[in-house]
Amino acid sequence: MGQPVAVIEKPSVTPGVVRFELNRSLTGMGHERYASAAQATGNTPGAVLARRLFETGRVGAVHVYANVVTVDLAKGFSSEGLAEVVQDLYVYYRPGVEPPSIESLMAAVEAPAAAAAPAGGGDAGDAMAGVDPRVPPHLIERSRAARARLAAK
Repeated sequence: MGQPVAVIEKPSVTPGVVRFELNRSLTGMGHERYASAAQATGNTPGAVLARRLFETGRVGAVHVYANVVTVDLAKGFSSEGLAEVVQDLYVYYRPGVEPPSIESLMAAVEAPAAAAAPAGGGDAGDAMAGVDPRVPPHLIERSRAARARLAAK
C-alpha cells in the first residue's frame, strides 16, 4: 500500500552533490537542512526522508525544499540506490508484510484516550464527555460558547 514518488535524479555542477526532483512537495515553501541523522527529528516528510537517506551510510547532508531534495554524498560514495529510497518514501506495506489489524490500531488509539480522561468524575468529566481528547480545551470552550450564543437567539 502507498504510492511511489516519481523521482528524477539530476547531477549537480558540484562534485559529490546530487539532486532529486519529485512529483510532489515535501516541505511546501520551507527549507529543511540536515547535517546528520540526529538532526532529522520529527515526522515531517523531509525528516523521515533524511533519516532514511542517512541510514544508507552514503549521505553526508540532506537539504529539502519543496519538491527538490539535494544530497551531499559522503566521500567515496555514489548516488546509486538513493533514488529508490526517495521513491519508496510513501510505500508503507511491501509484498509479504502483513498490515496491522483494525483491532490493534483501535487499541493503540483507545489507550491514549483512556489515559487522557479526567479521573474522579465530577463536572470536569461531565463537561468533557463525548469530546475527542485530542481537541484542545480552548477550542471546545469556544465551540460551547458559540452554541450558547446561537441557542439564545
